[in-house]
Amino acid sequence: MINNKVDINKMDEILEKTISVVEDSKEEIFEIAERMRSECDSLEKQLEEIKKKTKDVILEVEMLIKEEKNSRRNLLKVSKYIDKYMEEDIKSAYKEASLAQVKLNIKQREESDIIRYRNDLEIRLSKTKIVLKKADGLTSKIGVALEYLTGSIQDIHSTIGDFQQKRILGQRILLAQEDERKRVAREIHDGPAQTLSNMLIRLDMSYKLIDIDSVKAKCELKELKNVAKDSMKDIRKIIYNLRPMSLDDVGLIPSINRYITSFQQETRIHVEFRVLSSVDIDGSLLKLTIFRLVLESLNNIRKHSRATDVKISLEKNFRGVAMNIRDNGIGFDVNTLDEQQNEEKGFGILSMKERVELLNGEFQILSNSKEGTKIVIFIPNKD
Repeated sequence: MINNKVDINKMDEILEKTISVVEDSKEEIFEIAERMRSECDSLEKQLEEIKKKTKDVILEVEMLIKEEKNSRRNLLKVSKYIDKYMEEDIKSAYKEASLAQVKLNIKQREESDIIRYRNDLEIRLSKTKIVLKKADGLTSKIGVALEYLTGSIQDIHSTIGDFQQKRILGQRILLAQEDERKRVAREIHDGPAQTLSNMLIRLDMSYKLIDIDSVKAKCELKELKNVAKDSMKDIRKIIYNLRPMSLDDVGLIPSINRYITSFQQETRIHVEFRVLSSVDIDGSLLKLTIFRLVLESLNNIRKHSRATDVKISLEKNFRGVAMNIRDNGIGFDVNTLDEQQNEEKGFGILSMKERVELLNGEFQILSNSKEGTKIVIFIPNKD
């Protein structure tokens, strides 16, 4: 018994030191990522400016080339008919041709330098983005490790007996959390963030257009207003996916109906949703769990089943909540579910099972190629 105590205390000490080192490393990598992000922003601004300057210089070179050609043409004309021109005109022609050649040479060197600088900026920006991507990836991985270590040290005394089982469950939860964070970050980056960045550039252009072409500026601003509305819809959709506010506002059943309507419009998959009782489902956690189970089921059906028809039934009685979800898709071998736990389909079903088991419920899945897939869920009432 004493040896066990010493071992546990030693494990506590090792974990605390490990967490401290990992936290310090996370801060340092986060600072590197922030510096790289700032560097990317700075380089992108510089690149935008240098591209504009490059365009202007190229136009100037083209104009000087025309001027130089005209001056040479004039010089050839004067040289050919030298006896018809005064000495002063001849000198002027030579001087004009020489000056045009000098100006062209200077501007061409400037063009060459500015193009070289633009190319260097593009290479630097590309390399900086690679470093930023790696730093963000390391920060994410360290975050997962830190959460796992912190969770371990808090309940190491109570979970030492079944550590292996808890470790696997903890890893799955952390992976689910991290996948959700990546999904949200990706949606924000690819959606509203890109749109807002584009809007800033277009707003700057509109500001410059006001004095030049007010009609065009107004059209641009009107279009930007529509872009802003679309971006607002994207942001609301992301927020809704994180925590559907309609659950609190209108309740579980209307929220499910609203999602099913949207799902049918997007996928053309027919969904029949039946509520077999009039008893209200209480408890915010239970409501959220049921809502997430419906969403995850439909998401799996959309991605993997090739189904055209889905039937969902929900019933609340004195024993608990029962829910059946059936589709007419291609089905799959349920016996290979454990082997698929790292794949998207397997992980989605396992996460549903874990949600149900956290509420002491029962989760069963039946599937074959002829009858599609059926999920049977029962969550008992609290004692």
